[in-house]
Amino acid sequence: MNTADEGRQRLDEASVLNAKSTLLQLLARAGVYTGDAEELIGLVEAGALALAHAEIGDSPREAPQEKGPLYASGWSDGAREAVDALGALAEQALIRAVTAGPSASAPDERSPVRRAEMERAKVAVTPLHLSFSEVSDLDPEVTDQVLGAVLRTMSPRERAGYPGRLAEFAAAHRVRLERLFAAYGPGAPIAVHGRYSLVHSPTSVAVLERLAAAPSALHEEWDAAELPPAWLDGLTAAWGSQA
Repeated sequence: MNTADEGRQRLDEASVLNAKSTLLQLLARAGVYTGDAEELIGLVEAGALALAHAEIGDSPREAPQEKGPLYASGWSDGAREAVDALGALAEQALIRAVTAGPSASAPDERSPVRRAEMERAKVAVTPLHLSFSEVSDLDPEVTDQVLGAVLRTMSPRERAGYPGRLAEFAAAHRVRLERLFAAYGPGAPIAVHGRYSLVHSPTSVAVLERLAAAPSALHEEWDAAELPPAWLDGLTAAWGSQA
């Protein structure tokens, strides 16, 4: 094989599977449960396909004009079919990732929250909260309880895309969120107490997003988890005061 061929070489199936198996073994040695690791890797695979599909769909290549209209028409049809096929592969990969494991339900049905889903939610909410406020005043157990109620309002497919939805929510309401945390967060004139505890937690942005997107489902799961009604009422009132 010459240098040019080596530069164009692509990973083959065996090499990809080898890399995945190696990663699973390394994560297992670090104490990551195999099911969680497989789910995370599956989401990365599905995401890579989805991002490639979006990039190709947004930047279509034009057919060579000198080939004539019939060639251009065939080129367009073929390109569209290839993009659609890539999108279908991304969807299949996502379904495999979110339905992995013997206890998993259908991707569009609400189901118990898995450990990997909880950890992904924590990774998503923490930097968002820190962009508005300081470190949480609530303990890890309470954070798990609140995020559990939030995540149970969604299906596995929705949970997979929840970090992106949170980022969009925070971007769309940044000014309002800044006012809320300035008025009720750490260092604000209003001291932290039971009613406004959630404003001091990284879960606050997640709860606010659910209040906007699925209020009935959130109240249902909140009551089922036996979380203090004052927390939800206080955050709702604080949010409303900044409208």
